[in-house]
Amino acid sequence: MKIDPLSYIEISRRNLVYNIRQLKSLAKKETKIAVVIKSNAYGHGQNEVAKILESYVDYFIINSMEELQLLRKVSKKKIFVLGYVQKKDLSQVMKLGCILSVFSIEQMLTISAIAKNVNKIQEIHLPIDAYLGREGFLEKELPKVFKELKKCNHAKGRAGNIKLTGIYAHFANIEDTTSFTHAQKQIDKYEKALKLAEKFGFKNLQTHISATSGLLVYEKNKGINSLVRLGIGVYGMWPSEHIKYLYSSAWAGKNKPIHLDKCVGKIELKPVLSWKTKIAQIKTLPTGSTIGYGLTYMTRVPTKIAVIPQGYADGLDRGLSNKGEVLIKGIRCKILGRIAMNMFVVNISHLKNVKAEDEVVLIGKQGSEEVTAEEMAGKIDTINYEITTRLSALSLRIIT
Repeated sequence: MKIDPLSYIEISRRNLVYNIRQLKSLAKKETKIAVVIKSNAYGHGQNEVAKILESYVDYFIINSMEELQLLRKVSKKKIFVLGYVQKKDLSQVMKLGCILSVFSIEQMLTISAIAKNVNKIQEIHLPIDAYLGREGFLEKELPKVFKELKKCNHAKGRAGNIKLTGIYAHFANIEDTTSFTHAQKQIDKYEKALKLAEKFGFKNLQTHISATSGLLVYEKNKGINSLVRLGIGVYGMWPSEHIKYLYSSAWAGKNKPIHLDKCVGKIELKPVLSWKTKIAQIKTLPTGSTIGYGLTYMTRVPTKIAVIPQGYADGLDRGLSNKGEVLIKGIRCKILGRIAMNMFVVNISHLKNVKAEDEVVLIGKQGSEEVTAEEMAGKIDTINYEITTRLSALSLRIIT
């Protein structure tokens, strides 16, 4: 039976696989690949994406126990829980099987005690706060961390219940700048932590500091990474307009900046997600009609409108009121008035032969036109990550 929903999110299997292959080509052959599917795979559908990429990755990265419970229904891969897990939930996540991030010495000791109770050897990765100012251990804390860790770490000749298998950090601004001074400071700080770990006897660890942007634009860290965390690029979106430009045809043939000397050629990324619905109603409003809540738009001439059955509850940002555009019959149609919880209005005065239940594209291509997450983000001063991550988890995802 053919599925014909009113509104849905379309996920391109072909583009998803294409993107992961493109990004993997930039990493060293021996580098492990972890795909970030937290926050419902940036709105694309966590388990839908996981099932497609299961054979292409070494790890999946998520954020919470709830995501782990869902993911274990479809994946046998190693799973790294990047976010904080409450004490009361630790035994449950250990039974499901995952790698845990550690936020404090106290939490580390708690993990060790609970692992002992459930007869598990729990893998952990240690976050380093390398000039990020967010989660992770500061340099001055590390000697104490490693001393405590040695007491409960599982190793040859030592029957502990936790096992340090990785150390990681996050770049702070690598996608937003042409100066990599801060990135180099971060790498230097991170390398100090790795050397200190080795002094305490922790060797052969998975090391990771790069996400998509680090892999694309700052190749000096290739010698550090044994693992890369691929997020936004897998979904066919660029971490920033600056990085997109560096890999665009407009830049072809020009001298590469110093920081890109070792880049492995150009790549293309293909958007994975399209968001589609249908027209619910068509009518013509007379001159002087107000549209929507708050009376923020008034027609100056008789205006033919279409009512579209999606709204901010579905993930369409209210900031796109009177700004955003959709595609109908391959032609751009402007949003008029405020976006409501479950519907909004567009101007279709310039369209011919349009009727109720014709397709509407909110994100994606229709004919030769395209509305992108980047375009929407630019109109409301945010980032593409936020546009897709806000899409309702209740919306149907269809794999094509």
